[in-house]
Amino acid sequence: MAKRTASAKPASKSTPAICVIFGPDAFLVAKEAEKRLDALLPEEEERMTALFEPKADEAQIADVLDELRTVPFLASRRVVLIKDAEPFARNYGDYLEAYLESPSPTGVLLMTMLNLDKRTRFYKLLNKIGGAVEVGKLWPDSLPRYIAEYARQEHGIALDARTSQLLVQLTGDDPGRLCREMDKLALYVAPKKTVAAQDIEHLIGHNRMFNAFEVIDGITRNNPGQALSRLKKMFAADREAQFRVVGAFGYHFRKLFSARALMAKGMNIQQAMQKAGVFRNQTQAFAAQLNRLPLEAVAWVLGELGRIDHGIKTGRTTAPVAMERLVINLFEIQQKSGGRR
Repeated sequence: MAKRTASAKPASKSTPAICVIFGPDAFLVAKEAEKRLDALLPEEEERMTALFEPKADEAQIADVLDELRTVPFLASRRVVLIKDAEPFARNYGDYLEAYLESPSPTGVLLMTMLNLDKRTRFYKLLNKIGGAVEVGKLWPDSLPRYIAEYARQEHGIALDARTSQLLVQLTGDDPGRLCREMDKLALYVAPKKTVAAQDIEHLIGHNRMFNAFEVIDGITRNNPGQALSRLKKMFAADREAQFRVVGAFGYHFRKLFSARALMAKGMNIQQAMQKAGVFRNQTQAFAAQLNRLPLEAVAWVLGELGRIDHGIKTGRTTAPVAMERLVINLFEIQQKSGGRR
């Protein structure tokens, strides 16, 4: 007697026959596509028999339509997933529009793109059936909340506001890189389900923070050659430095700013450094930096780091060039201040 198979079910009204997921961040687009694929084919066995995933530049419209119209086996529906589908949509847009007039009741075409022209008839047809899914960019102020939710969903780890913000500061605002660092952290703290600031500093930020500290230390010790040499070594030794150097320097200068502000309110230097979270093995050098860099200079650096970050992201400058200029300017400011508080 033949084994019974799952009967094919028409795609629900919430699942359009064609769904295009698009947006400027490839990682976020891929995550949204994976989420929708999980909903369509939740079991691994279903993917083995009911998922067709051709390469966009090799996919043929006849093959794709045949897959969509084939009755699914051991699954409720059949899914075709085409990633980076711009060339496929461009070559076969007319066929896809025609297919939408009489789509298969058990087939779903998922496509991912970085951009979908909203002026086209294809987009308007998709939008009408809920098949145009735009994934917006995550703005920096929303990233701590995003990574906290990712940590909870993917690893069952609770990140408080401080740790999630620190992770963003030291990693940068690329969602994909941020999630990969969170994955590393989950392995680092296992079997614990909590992450402390020290875990992030030790695993992710220690080398970069130390390098940034050494650069700043060279400036405050009247040794710009040492500072620039350390900066160049920082970029040469760490291929990720160009993405995270702003965060590493920002992390240190925020501590300097916090300590100087606390001192202005009456705390002594030791109390201020402890409150600002300065590492014990750095207190002597940190105190020297506090004495040499006036509060106005520290505030200027924080503002300049924001401008550098924007310039790097918009292609107006590169991290090595911008940070070298920052180091030189900071040295000049520090010299003019004469080390006065």
